[in-house]
Amino acid sequence: MAANKIIRTATVAMSLNILLKGQLRYLNQFFDVLAVSGYDADLETVKNREGVSIVSVAMKRSIAPFQDLISLYRLYKLFKKERPTIVHSITPKAGLLSMVAAKYANVPVRIHTFTGLVFPAKKGLFQKLLILMDKVLCWHATHIIPEGAGVKQDLLDYKITNKPLEVIANGNVNGIDTTFFNSNTISEQQQQSLRNELGIDSSDFVFVFIGRLVADKGINELVRAFLSLAIPNCKLLLVGPYETEDPLQPETLKAIQQNDSILSVGFQHDVRPYLVISDCMVFPSYREGFPNVVMQAGAMGLPSIVTDINGSNEIIIEGFNGTIVPSKNVTALSNAMIRIKEDETWRNQLQSNARSSIISRYEQELVWEALLIKYKEFLKVQ
Repeated sequence: MAANKIIRTATVAMSLNILLKGQLRYLNQFFDVLAVSGYDADLETVKNREGVSIVSVAMKRSIAPFQDLISLYRLYKLFKKERPTIVHSITPKAGLLSMVAAKYANVPVRIHTFTGLVFPAKKGLFQKLLILMDKVLCWHATHIIPEGAGVKQDLLDYKITNKPLEVIANGNVNGIDTTFFNSNTISEQQQQSLRNELGIDSSDFVFVFIGRLVADKGINELVRAFLSLAIPNCKLLLVGPYETEDPLQPETLKAIQQNDSILSVGFQHDVRPYLVISDCMVFPSYREGFPNVVMQAGAMGLPSIVTDINGSNEIIIEGFNGTIVPSKNVTALSNAMIRIKEDETWRNQLQSNARSSIISRYEQELVWEALLIKYKEFLKVQ
């Protein structure tokens, strides 16, 4: 008997490549998996690494009615041809188009995972339009999976759907490979070489941020908080690219460029060496779905300072593996940074729980197995 076919869709191939790394290969043991997104080198990477079939359907992230109709028609034709049992989408535009196309192509099981919601941070007519789009998506889906408890609550608060909402495992779309994200994978020689390259002394306390260097990630507040510390032997390590959309304030950019204690290293394919030479992750983002970098830092044994937002406030348990501060609050952020630097007993307590708290809740195979069980449940009731 032929295996049930599953089509996994995302707007751009990078989402399949990064967010679902390893998951498609795992699912391909039980189903015939087809990955669908816009075409670029990431889609070829998915094909080769995951061992699954691929089809490219161009989709625009932005609202583009003419292009969206073309994409919708192409998805509909693909679903009619492939006749999958399940279509499962991630990312907003792929979710809307895939769920609508799958319904009218008579796909029995139509799943969308919300990895984060855009509309809570918007206002006015644009927010209403985004809410309407998500309501349409949910109406055409058979099952809705919120990535975490915070995303689930937002869907309930804004009355996006009446369908049952169940977080899989403990949240996060793919979990963390804790064998890969392990401080033991980076040798002492590698660590010392990187410290020398960056000018970090053995006596320095290193705060690290990983992500896009944009205002929405709280970088303006982070830099201001760091500059206010007035304690010696501290470094701020920024790992990630600058982006022209949502740019940083001029004074923030000036400080990053001119302050010798702020080290900006750009995008890095492997963040583990930067985590292992650091002492604390600081992640002051305004909004997230379920941030991978906070889990990665924890798996590498780092305590974290995070803002009280979806995902971050689920990964971090106050006073256990990190601490939580209000969003956009420079004073609270600065105070937390000072305490974690100066209070060694407290810091060691947080650090001792950091890795185990990730392994017990977000180990990758636990998430994959929970998703497989959910697929089998959905297939039974179709």
